Amino acid sequence: MTYVFIGIIAFTIYMSVRSFWQAKRLAISAKNFIAILFVYSTTMIGFALVYTILHINGHVVMMENGKNIEDPHFWQYVETSLYFSAATLLSVGYGDVVPIGIGRWIAMIEALFGYALPAAFVVRTVMDAERK
Repeated sequence: MTYVFIGIIAFTIYMSVRSFWQAKRLAISAKNFIAILFVYSTTMIGFALVYTILHINGHVVMMENGKNIEDPHFWQYVETSLYFSAATLLSVGYGDVVPIGIGRWIAMIEALFGYALPAAFVVRTVMDAERK
């Protein structure tokens, strides 16, 4: 039964996104949508790599649940960095992983990108609509 609900939710999300391309007035193209997805993805991965590289070089940039992250496995830290990067870029975060030290400044820059990218997407969509 759970999978039926998940399927219904996925179908509803799909139809919602699909409606953007079918609306005559909205001029949102698949090209713009895919472009913004790629920009978000590369930004998120790039910032996660910055956090990871700083960690490898001995800088403490994040804490998880009030403790320093001392994962014995490299990929576990990468996973935490990617999660933190996504939470920072796409929202204001959840609070389970928090930046400290230089990580605060990097997180602020990433959050700024997260707020500016949707505005750039809207501007690009409006400019495309005016050209037509």
